[in-house]
Amino acid sequence: MSALNYWKYTFHLDATANNADAADILVAYLAELPFDTFEEPTNGLNAYLPANVDVGAVEDVLREMQQQFQFSWEKSFIPAQNWNEIWEHNFHPVIVGNFCAVRADFHEPIPGMKHELVINPKMAFGTGHHETTWQCIAAMEHLPFAQKKILDFGCGTGVLAILASKLGAAEVEAIDIEEESYLNTLENSAVNNVGNVIARCGALEVVKGHDFDGILANINRNVILDALPTLSRLLKPDAWLLVSGILLQDEAIVTDAAAKEGFERKKKTERGNWLCMEFWRK
Repeated sequence: MSALNYWKYTFHLDATANNADAADILVAYLAELPFDTFEEPTNGLNAYLPANVDVGAVEDVLREMQQQFQFSWEKSFIPAQNWNEIWEHNFHPVIVGNFCAVRADFHEPIPGMKHELVINPKMAFGTGHHETTWQCIAAMEHLPFAQKKILDFGCGTGVLAILASKLGAAEVEAIDIEEESYLNTLENSAVNNVGNVIARCGALEVVKGHDFDGILANINRNVILDALPTLSRLLKPDAWLLVSGILLQDEAIVTDAAAKEGFERKKKTERGNWLCMEFWRK
């Protein structure tokens, strides 16, 4: 993994607002910027920006956002050599009933689980994304994977792709536009003794497969909306699409756009301010 310097932005939210709701909404907007990792301490939000991006342009957008949200920010420089120590301190296991636990190799094993995945997050993981990841994992318990062909669109650490393999998928293709995510997926697949996850770095144009039985898309609203026509073409008839990273307020926008591409929503779950929706291609 290449060493990167980061700017840590500490966002202070309006004390009169519901801080949990405000933080989730702020994350959704910040995810459209080059911030790649988030954490949510009490009464605030931390977001990490690679130091090699145009910081001035990002802060121009932040000032525009302050016209809509009451928040302030301060930033501090995080040298590359301190990064893994920071994430080790902040990363906590994700536990979904007795179905699946996701932990790093510095955590103790978690007993009583059907599946336990060891994910070393590095820069491809953010603790602020636990609610979306949790819902995807929970939904996967009830989706068909045995001998199926699966695409993980926006794979991050590779956690969903690896779980798909553990659930019996015949082939899993995992893509992400971030090189760190691509490399982390390769590493985590090896740690979990998974040999059928094929990772690629790039957007949907790098996908080699077609006629997928299912697609996992734990990203954000805008990326999913833009990708829906392509995702529909990549799926077999009567195949499924699981999307997360959607705020509650954007449910109708995503559902309506999916319907126009031939998808019918079968299930949805909510956790905090986040939605996970299961669609099937008509």
